[in-house]
Amino acid sequence: MKIGKVGFLVLTVLLLNWSLSSAWFGDKQRKKSIIPAETTSSWVLNRAGAAGSSIVFPVHGNVYPIGSYNVTLNMGQPPRPYFLDVDTGSDLTWLQCDAPCSHCSETPHPLYRPSNDLVACRDPLCASLQPSDDYRCDHPEQCDYEIEYADHYSTLGVLVRDIFLLNFTNGNQLKVRMALGCGYDQIFPASSYHPLDGILGLGRGKSSLISQLSSQGLVRNVVGHCLSVHGGGYIFFGDLHDYSRVTWTPMSPYYSKYSPEVAELIVGGRATGVGNLVTIFDTGSSYTYFNSKAYQALVSWLEKELSGKPLKEAPEDRNLDRCWRGRKPFKSVRDVRKYFKPVALNFPSGGRAKAQFEIPPEAYLIISNKGNVCLGILNGSEVGMEDLNLIGDISMQDKVMVYDNEKQLIGWAPANCDRIPRSRDVSF
Repeated sequence: MKIGKVGFLVLTVLLLNWSLSSAWFGDKQRKKSIIPAETTSSWVLNRAGAAGSSIVFPVHGNVYPIGSYNVTLNMGQPPRPYFLDVDTGSDLTWLQCDAPCSHCSETPHPLYRPSNDLVACRDPLCASLQPSDDYRCDHPEQCDYEIEYADHYSTLGVLVRDIFLLNFTNGNQLKVRMALGCGYDQIFPASSYHPLDGILGLGRGKSSLISQLSSQGLVRNVVGHCLSVHGGGYIFFGDLHDYSRVTWTPMSPYYSKYSPEVAELIVGGRATGVGNLVTIFDTGSSYTYFNSKAYQALVSWLEKELSGKPLKEAPEDRNLDRCWRGRKPFKSVRDVRKYFKPVALNFPSGGRAKAQFEIPPEAYLIISNKGNVCLGILNGSEVGMEDLNLIGDISMQDKVMVYDNEKQLIGWAPANCDRIPRSRDVSF
C-alpha cells in the first residue's frame, strides 16, 4: 500500500507463510451491519471478443517528491472516477465509503456510495480475506473485513459488488461487475497520510481485480506495470507485450506475494557473498528495503566507492537515511551518475544462467529538495521487516514488470515507460 515509505501488509503474517493481504477481525465496536435497501439484479454482459484482450491504465505520480502512484478507475452506477494507489503487495481493491463513514481521510473525490449488492460472509471471496477457515460471521448476510498495513494504516469495511467501466485494447468497453471493499473506518498515521480515494490491490489472491477479471474469462491472469523515472507510466491487465526480450524467474512456491526464489546481491558487478535473500516486488512502497546484512554490504561498498570523490555526507538532510552533498546543489541523478555503479540481484532462471535484476543508479538514488543525492535503498531490519527484502517503485522504474499468475513467473525488461501502449503485441 502506497502510504509513506512502506506499503505492504504486516510482515509477521508473511513470515508465517500467510497472505500479506489477509484481513482479520478487530474491535467489534468498529463494525456495523449494512443491510441492503433493495435487491439488486445481476448484471448480464456480452463478453464476446473481450477474452484475449488487455486493459491499460495510465499512471500518475512519482517516487519523489510525491511518493505515490495512482490510476483512475470509473466505478459505480453511474460510473464515477476515483484515484486509487497502485499496490501489488495486497489483493483487495477498496474505496473510502459513505456507509456512512466513521473515519475517513481527505479524498480527491466525493466518498463512494456503496451498491446494495453485498457479498455474503461465507462467499469464497470473503473467505480469501480472512485469517483462517473457521472465521466468525457476525453478520451472515455481509462480508466484514479488516486490513492493516505495515505503516499501521488500516481499513475496516464490507465487501460489495459494483460496476467497473473498463476499456479494452481491442476497442470494447464493458461494464463488469466485481467485488470491492467499502471502507468506512480508516486509521491513518500522520506520517503516512496523503489524500486518496482508495487502493488498487493487484496481488495474487481471489479478491484482486486481475483474479476476478480472469475468472470471468475477460483477460489472462497477468498483471504488469511500467513506471517512468520521469513520473507517470502505466499498468496493464492481460497479455499486452511481446515478451521475447523479457527476463523471467519463477515465483516462489512458499509465499503468496510476487516473490521470486532467493536472490544473491551483486554490487558494482561483483558478488558480495550475501545470498538467500527473500524478496518481494511491491509497488506499495516508494523505496527499496534490504535486510540488515544486505544493507550493510551495500553501504560498505558505497563508502569505498565514494572515498576521494567530491561528495560529503549530509546528515542534516532528513529526506532519507543517507544523503551526500556536492560542491553545489545537484539538479538530477545525471549529475552524480559517474560516482555510482549499478547494483543487482541474481535470481534463479530455471537453467544454469541467472536472471539478473539490475538496479542502475537512477533506480536507487534521488535528488532531494536540498539538492543532495540520497540513497533510496533503506535498512528494512530497522523498521520491522526482519530478513525480508522489498523491491519498491524506485528500483522498478523504466522497466516493464510482468507478473504471470498462470505460468507462475515474474519478468522484467528495460522499457520506455513514458509511452503508453494502445494495443497488444507492443515491442520494447
